[in-house]
Amino acid sequence: MSATSTAAALDGSVPARGRLLRVLGVGFGVAVGFGSIIGAGILRAPGDVAARLPVPWLFFTVWIVGGLYALLGANSVSELGTMLPVSGGQYVYARHAFGPYAGFLVGWADWVSTCGSVAAVAIVVAESLGALFAPLAPHIAALSAAVVMGFTALLWRGAQASDRAQRITSLIKGIGFLGLVVACFVLGGKVRATTSPPVHAPAGLALVAAFVVALQGVIFAYDGWTGVIYFSEEIRDPGRQIPRSMFGGLLAVIGIYLLVNAAFAYVLPLPVMGTSNLVAASAANVVFGASGATLVRVLVVIALPSSITANLLMGSRVVFAMGRDGLATRAATRVDAAGTPTTALLLTSACALLFALTGTFETVIALLTFFFVASYGISFASVFILRRREPHAPRPYRAWGYPWTTALVLAGSVTFLIAAVFSDTRNSIYALLLLVASYPVFLAMRRAL
Repeated sequence: MSATSTAAALDGSVPARGRLLRVLGVGFGVAVGFGSIIGAGILRAPGDVAARLPVPWLFFTVWIVGGLYALLGANSVSELGTMLPVSGGQYVYARHAFGPYAGFLVGWADWVSTCGSVAAVAIVVAESLGALFAPLAPHIAALSAAVVMGFTALLWRGAQASDRAQRITSLIKGIGFLGLVVACFVLGGKVRATTSPPVHAPAGLALVAAFVVALQGVIFAYDGWTGVIYFSEEIRDPGRQIPRSMFGGLLAVIGIYLLVNAAFAYVLPLPVMGTSNLVAASAANVVFGASGATLVRVLVVIALPSSITANLLMGSRVVFAMGRDGLATRAATRVDAAGTPTTALLLTSACALLFALTGTFETVIALLTFFFVASYGISFASVFILRRREPHAPRPYRAWGYPWTTALVLAGSVTFLIAAVFSDTRNSIYALLLLVASYPVFLAMRRAL
């Protein structure tokens, strides 16, 4: 974001058409982080981790390390969020620290992948509904589109309605997962699967490789902890509430993840867990028998809508911010009296519908993974750039342990990015080609807009 755009957003001189309402608080910030982080990943990732690290202390260590990485990341991004309390997510920091082209890359990659995430979750919810109600099964595409449109209509009612929707759906998600945890511990002890042979931890370089690959999956499962920064100028007291929201949401998720994994491990030995593509279903089958699969589908239907609402809201704020800076259509800056960025929300919903109906979201998200991973690195690097370039700028929250903590998560991001390149070389090459082709597109868009 240019200095002029940033100042206009911060001092309230943005034209009325582009004015968001400062009506959100810590409750919303925690809920949107909680809602955007916890998705289908926690139902699947434990199996992948257990397959690589089938020893309890290693299995739980990687989940703790992933949580600590996210907390250290939140420590650095909280400084950026309170220094630049402008809605739009990491796009804002990339543009302010590195210029319009970096903002263009981060913003568009973030928006498109967020739309793809909406589509992916909507399809999972639709598939679960189809499994629960057989007449719906042949109409998954239409049902997923209806899910997207239904939540878009709900969020259309304004910022305060969106606040309530996000809090309620996130609360339902938390209750659903805690219910599964309680069921596993209360009912699972008598039926625990015990047929797996003993296994040993990998050693030497094999252990390092297994830990790194497992950590990749865990970090992806924690993704979404930046949720509140997409709404920074809508938070009533950003200097205090942004850090509280980020840390509060993350600590809640870490607690849920450890409890869920402990519950799964209580019911299923880790070697058995490592053979499952959907550990939640395997655990439910052990505890509840034939009805276990049905209960997991119910959990999906009640728990995942908070991910849809969070991503719709986050995506709309990205394209809103880019429209305000001339990197997307100016129409995206329209905000109604209730605080809804109407055009931005419609564009986000339409993109998600396109992905849901065509089934292309998996390819797009895989292609954008390179940029998705790089966005965190750019945000962490922005802390260093802005500390040096704008040392006297107000920073209501300053990253604890700077520069060492920020350097640690930046190094972790670079390592993670390198690992992602080696683990998905084809899509990484495509992403690099897309990077080369993006600059003339950026120039053409700036001229057109």
